[in-house]
Amino acid sequence: MNDTRKLINVRGFLLDMDGTFFLSNRLLEGALRFIDLIRQQGMDFLFLTNNSSKNRSQYSEKINRLGLPISEEKVLTSGEATAIFLQEKSPGADIFMVGTPSLEEEFRQHGFRLVEKDPQYLVLGFDTTLTYKKLWILCDFVRAGIPYIATHPDFNCPTDTGWMPDIGAMIAFVQAATGRTPDLVVGKPNRLIVEAAAQKMDLRVDQLAMIGDRLYTDIALGKSSSIVTVLVLSGETRLDDLKDSPFKPDYTFQNLAGLADWLEKNI
Repeated sequence: MNDTRKLINVRGFLLDMDGTFFLSNRLLEGALRFIDLIRQQGMDFLFLTNNSSKNRSQYSEKINRLGLPISEEKVLTSGEATAIFLQEKSPGADIFMVGTPSLEEEFRQHGFRLVEKDPQYLVLGFDTTLTYKKLWILCDFVRAGIPYIATHPDFNCPTDTGWMPDIGAMIAFVQAATGRTPDLVVGKPNRLIVEAAAQKMDLRVDQLAMIGDRLYTDIALGKSSSIVTVLVLSGETRLDDLKDSPFKPDYTFQNLAGLADWLEKNI
């Protein structure tokens, strides 16, 4: 049952995009009404996505095209969060990256050198330009023991026509070939990305709530970060999936329209 108490102290919503706010090139039901409502109630929001195939500028442009005018500061991707983490740990490091041109540009803007020889770190992103050669080189470096970071763990990315394999499938490929999993996964459900979001919003972690469609990333943040979680059934997860999942949301709605209806009545 959805209960009002956990939402009393929430001042900012972390909002997943794919499968939650939009699907491919269309807004999902209730998306704009939800944003209007929380603005009226004096709450803030930040789009938080594990999808590292695009940078925040591309996402903000897309959201603007779909009908919600926002700046790129309203978007945090797992790719940007990974770059921020590595910038603090090892600024200007040499990195071998498996990622899209957008992710490569994100890292260059943060001062990193992208190399194919003698890297200090390996970064695996959601690479929609993936080639066998990239995976082969990555596996060689992974076997050599070089620190290995993945931007996020999602197995699938929702589309209008079904699902496309995401970075989780690539992680499984590398593990099968090398016996190693990433030393660190930065995106949801890792607390690192929540802390980056809280800093960006100038709020405490315990003032945030996560809204998303995936149990093992969005809702798992409730366990790793002790924040309120809201599941919407407009993307990957179906209601039956909750039975066997170790990750239980605080609230469950069909979509953002259902959440907006509930907020209007209860908060």
